[in-house]
Amino acid sequence: MAGNSSGGKQQNPSLTTKPYLMRAIYEWALDNGFTPQVLIATDRSDVVVPKQYVKDNQIILNIHPQSVSGLDLGDELLWCSTRFSGKPMEITAPVSAVLAIYARENGQGIVFQDDDNGITPPTNTLPEPPKASSKKKSQLQSKAKIPDTKQSTPTHLKIVK
Repeated sequence: MAGNSSGGKQQNPSLTTKPYLMRAIYEWALDNGFTPQVLIATDRSDVVVPKQYVKDNQIILNIHPQSVSGLDLGDELLWCSTRFSGKPMEITAPVSAVLAIYARENGQGIVFQDDDNGITPPTNTLPEPPKASSKKKSQLQSKAKIPDTKQSTPTHLKIVK
């Protein structure tokens, strides 16, 4: 499994969900027999990849355990060792340079927003949805054919205390 390069949990409130989502998609791909791949922006000086495979300032890397060794999908850095044309190479990319992670076989995964776009999600909690009146609720239930939970209908479930 991918490790945590920071050596423990960080208390940084600005830590994004991106590394967690990357690890989740990676695990999902492996669990389903897929080949996890990452799309990395290579126009940054802190990205170390073989330049001959870069196209339009991007590179797609196969990060399946059969293709790389020592993969670390850390909170701040993606690191692994692999071979290109038989030559060993260490790949290093900050998590912020990862544009997407997906399964090669079906394309399912996540495309990330640009971390440097200046857009940050609101930190306040979402407002509670407005409550429907009893009349409105019964109208919605009849339209959607949702059974009223107040009706006594037999069930196979038992309350255990």
